Amino acid sequence: MCRSATRWARPCTRAQAAAALAALGLGALQFGLRRGGVRHRLMGRLWVGPMAAVALSSFGISGLRQVGPFSWIHLLSVITLVLLVRAVLYARRGHVAAHRWTMIGLYLGALVITGLFTLLPGRIMGHVVFG
Repeated sequence: MCRSATRWARPCTRAQAAAALAALGLGALQFGLRRGGVRHRLMGRLWVGPMAAVALSSFGISGLRQVGPFSWIHLLSVITLVLLVRAVLYARRGHVAAHRWTMIGLYLGALVITGLFTLLPGRIMGHVVFG
């Protein structure tokens, strides 16, 4: 566990950064694919993996402690994991609109917007990206 993850070189921080970049790229590619096709389904499956890895790896980073070893970002990780499962279930059950909006919300909210906050000066990911 990366208790005081003040250096970007910590393994869980590197793993989270790699997974986030993979999810960011795969998600961007996904937006360009025809919906519902074989490629779309394959890319979606490939995208869920890094998204789950980003959320799960956050539990190994506890530099900002607000409630025991956890912070508000860990709540977002739990929500992300729940929404990933729901989005997959929506797709399997044919609830296309619910699937679409859940996935778009995850990409923008759990990845892009949250990612931008992690790049603020003094944050771990800021050090990873900007040195």
